[in-house]
Amino acid sequence: MSHFLPETDAVLTAARGLALAHAGLIEVNSSPLYLRARDADPARSVALVSGGGSGHEPLHTGLLGRGGLDAVCPGEIFASPHNRQIYEASAAAAKSGGVLHIVKNYTGDVINFQIAAERLRHDGIPVATVLVDDDLATDSADSATGRRGTAATVVVEKLLGAAADRGATLEELTDLGQRVVAHSRSIAVAARAQTSPATVHPAFELDEGTLDYGVGIHGERGIRTIARPATGDLVRRMTDDLLDALPDGPDEVLALVNGLGATTELELNAIAVLLSDELTARGLRPVLVVPGTFTAALDMAGFSLTLTRLEEGWAELWTTPTRTPLVLPRPSLTPGSPAAPVPTPASAPARAPREGGDRALLDRYALTVTQVRDNLTKLDQLVGDGDFGDNLAGGVRRAVKLADETGTDGTAALAEAFLNDVGGTSGPLFGLLFQHLAAASPADGGAPTVAALAEAAAAGHAAIHRVGGAVPGDCTLVDALAPAAESLAASRDAEAAEAPLTEAAQAAIRGALATASLRPRRGRASYVGDHALGVPDPGALAVALLFMALADIHEPATAPRLPAPGHITVL
Repeated sequence: MSHFLPETDAVLTAARGLALAHAGLIEVNSSPLYLRARDADPARSVALVSGGGSGHEPLHTGLLGRGGLDAVCPGEIFASPHNRQIYEASAAAAKSGGVLHIVKNYTGDVINFQIAAERLRHDGIPVATVLVDDDLATDSADSATGRRGTAATVVVEKLLGAAADRGATLEELTDLGQRVVAHSRSIAVAARAQTSPATVHPAFELDEGTLDYGVGIHGERGIRTIARPATGDLVRRMTDDLLDALPDGPDEVLALVNGLGATTELELNAIAVLLSDELTARGLRPVLVVPGTFTAALDMAGFSLTLTRLEEGWAELWTTPTRTPLVLPRPSLTPGSPAAPVPTPASAPARAPREGGDRALLDRYALTVTQVRDNLTKLDQLVGDGDFGDNLAGGVRRAVKLADETGTDGTAALAEAFLNDVGGTSGPLFGLLFQHLAAASPADGGAPTVAALAEAAAAGHAAIHRVGGAVPGDCTLVDALAPAAESLAASRDAEAAEAPLTEAAQAAIRGALATASLRPRRGRASYVGDHALGVPDPGALAVALLFMALADIHEPATAPRLPAPGHITVL
């Protein structure tokens, strides 16, 4: 498959090709890239938006249209979409009852969808999220990330698409999606890795006569390599593992047999029979057995099995006709199964206005970041991929340019630049913080009150926690932000605080420097384990620098100072 990808704009070109093949059904927005259904059911009051890395086709674009999704945001191959794609697609597709995001549990997907959700809420658009986490191979109590989201996403999108066309509200769709996820588990195996688009060779090697058991849809290695058993024995083992992990519930199940890209229809149909027989032998009723390639991993030779326990009415939701590029199999049902109830639509509140910030903070922070960029880069090279300093400096430069050219207030310019243009994980998270700080700045450009800054810092901290899940002690930017927010809140509540911003900056500095003694639990630094000990988190330092800039503007007599340029080490 990856032997013939276009040299440039492969994902955009493929999106245009899908729209070309389904004229009148799909439209493509190229900048930012998203695809939108042109034929929504008029009864639908909530838009369904999903997306993820490309290379998993027909997920998610195959379910775009009536009875499916309203918009899809494709990332680059095996890479999450940017929050700007998700935000703009959601805003374009939003209906009177809001938007529901269907998200696979991968860190990049989760963070970018959550940031987009924060932006939508800021605009007054109701939004909720269904997080799909069905992969039992990654079900570990030692992981803060949790199970990956894989092929059960197809089941969630199909059932929610049918329910949305019956007029379900945002709350009802969210509840249904969460119950479907809770009732679903998946496991995948591979006999050959996918072809890497970069090298045009298999991404990893397997010895002859072996399989990787528990692979991921991005080509991740399995949890173990096993001697290749007979196919019937393999399906039996996978069925046992699925049923051991599947929560108790109804005996009626949907069984999805999913090809990972290079497994033939002949093989998938045969595996479907083997799976159905295994389920029947265990006293279960496989009401729906669905073989096909629905969630590929480029051209990986392998397959996954997904089991979903069916509540009342879910089977009828699956068999509801769709008008999407992917035509899902619709097996006959046992007569007499009651249909799902038809929910009542809801209305959405009006959008909230945007608020501004001040230019002084932008200029001071830009100067500071320029001085310490190289130092932040060196620290990030020790615990990550070394791009933090350049990303932070680049985002600040974009904000300065935006403020100069459009007159946008400083903190609002920082928010827009980091939310829309700065990639990676930390950039958009900083964008959320800037967005809330912008709301603290008076429209007349005067100094923000301590109460407004305390509220903004707390709101930014809460938003970042909702998106990434980080708490103090995880060795992230939150370790500086949380104590700064707490210090501002204490100053606001006190009768008199002589230098509240200075105290907040000092609290942020202490929190940032303390990360050097922590073993990271989240973010890219968590991958290097004990090698991160002794290195302060660059994101936490950047937050401390932000509060130092705030203090320097409004409390210059007491604010903490940087050493002279050229002598800067950490702070």
